[in-house]
Amino acid sequence: MKVLLINGSPRKSGNTDLALREIAGELEKAGIASEIVQLGTHPVRSCIACGSCAAKGEHRCVFDDDLCNRITEQMRECDALIVGSPVYYGQPNGAVVSLIQRALYSAGCYFAGKPVAGVAVCRRGGATAALQTMMMPFQIVHMPIVTSQYWNIVYGRDAGEAALDAEGMQTMRSLAKNMAAMLHATQGKPQPQYEARQPMNFIR
Repeated sequence: MKVLLINGSPRKSGNTDLALREIAGELEKAGIASEIVQLGTHPVRSCIACGSCAAKGEHRCVFDDDLCNRITEQMRECDALIVGSPVYYGQPNGAVVSLIQRALYSAGCYFAGKPVAGVAVCRRGGATAALQTMMMPFQIVHMPIVTSQYWNIVYGRDAGEAALDAEGMQTMRSLAKNMAAMLHATQGKPQPQYEARQPMNFIR
């Protein structure tokens, strides 16, 4: 089993990275492999609602000049996903939001049914709002949300400060334990069979 962790921070070795590495270490103790992919400072395109991914049926975004298609290809083989992001103005990094939206719209079938968690790293406030923003898209593709002993939040501003947040680091380890337990419990089990979607508009 393998969990893909996305570091949505432009800073390679910052507090978001610390939080995700705490999770990865605990997953390793449970016999679960992990990989951390960092968005970095390269631009991530927003979805332009062109519909090309649906029209072609290839489960790939038409834009192939950022990490989106790489992430979706990796999710074909991974069993779960954790997305970490710093908090900017009470929201996740905009690149994280763009990545999630395009990945799920173009290749939601690679994510469906797989456990997911979000991690918000902040200086002081806005973390719960950022978590809600990150997690809402996953709830409409049948992804079970993994929780912890508290909201998945770590506090710290300057690089390395997150290590001083004892409760935050413990929350990350608890999150990893819950993720591992869910993966072990569902390994080899068939996915639920869902009805065909019946989307509708409220305005007729």
